[in-house]
Amino acid sequence: MSNQRQQKPTLTGQRFKTRKRDEKERFDPSQFQESIVQGLNQTGTDLEAVAKFLDASGAKLDYRRYAETLFDILVAGGMLAPGGTLSDDMTCTEFCLFKAQEDMETMQAYAQVFNKLIRRYKYLEKGFEEEIKKLLLFLKGFTESERNKLAMLTGILLANGNISASILSSLFNENLVKEGVSPCFAVKLFKSWLSEKDINSVAASLRKVGMDNRLMELFPANKRSCEHFSKYFTDAGLKEISDFARNQQSIGARKELQKELEDLMSRGEPLKDIIAYVREEIKKNNISEQTMIGLIWSSVMSSVEWNKKEELVTEQAIKHLKQYSPLLKAFTSQGLSELTLLLKIQEYCYDNIHFMKAFQKIVVLLYKADVLSEEAILKWYNEAHLAKGKSVFLEQMKKFVEWLKNAEEESESEEEDAD
Repeated sequence: MSNQRQQKPTLTGQRFKTRKRDEKERFDPSQFQESIVQGLNQTGTDLEAVAKFLDASGAKLDYRRYAETLFDILVAGGMLAPGGTLSDDMTCTEFCLFKAQEDMETMQAYAQVFNKLIRRYKYLEKGFEEEIKKLLLFLKGFTESERNKLAMLTGILLANGNISASILSSLFNENLVKEGVSPCFAVKLFKSWLSEKDINSVAASLRKVGMDNRLMELFPANKRSCEHFSKYFTDAGLKEISDFARNQQSIGARKELQKELEDLMSRGEPLKDIIAYVREEIKKNNISEQTMIGLIWSSVMSSVEWNKKEELVTEQAIKHLKQYSPLLKAFTSQGLSELTLLLKIQEYCYDNIHFMKAFQKIVVLLYKADVLSEEAILKWYNEAHLAKGKSVFLEQMKKFVEWLKNAEEESESEEEDAD
């Protein structure tokens, strides 16, 4: 038997030609630009006709491949070179966003063109968002009027939900910020957005993508203060945006404060030191006692690992709250603060199912510790309670409230007898 391995036959000769459809077509946007520009020049200023032309062209032209070119033409009239200048060597069109009239009505009509196009060709959605991000980075290359139109259009697109507020990250570009282009553009954009939607809707869109806490970045580091932001946007007639940013900052400060409180408690710092720290923070950040008591309650309840068994958690809560009652007492000097605390307790017991049966015992403990007064408890019981778990908690409190009322009546009759 031969040890020699039999050699495998090799294929030689003519290579097979690649099938036509497998050939990679050369990327050539110039031909694509010619077709789109020609079509736009024929339709002219009739945006209904433009939308129909774009709809029909999608079947013949490769929108997926030339999405960037398509959007460049619709916005600027032709392909844009890096930095935002138009490529000179090609035919451009006058019928584009940058050459349109600078008013909201025209911008809304243009937004409709983009809206229809993207609804028809869903795959353009991502490319369109990328295009807007790119255009914002090119702002310095555009004229003031072109920027204004782009800002108005972007505001409308954001309001319609055609693009996500994450595109705003382009405005935090160092050069745009340094030269004051970013805040100026943002003012136009927010005015346009707020003409379509209210501040709550704008805030929700910003929060969804984590932009709610980043608006200060529109300014250079040396001007990145709440005061500067507030003045700039209020002077520009956008008090809602200024108030929103201020509120966001105070929410941020409150979160920091709550975290610090939790740390102090978990380290077992003396209560007098914690009380002094909180008083200092109230003064420094101008926080109301009502807001502060809510923060303290949350911190007290977060600073401990709770038992998962309902019958044991009540006992644990009473012991824990007894220890911290002087801290709660220090910041319930007003009736409204007591009521705020009661509502926070109700909410907490409702949201944390193991605490449902502990509500009455917690309230009684805090009444005995002089944190909650009978007036606050009666007001809560009669009218000021939340809807959350209302029937359960009112039923729990019924006997204690009756006892409070009787005690009140007795003391009143004793006073009358004394008179």
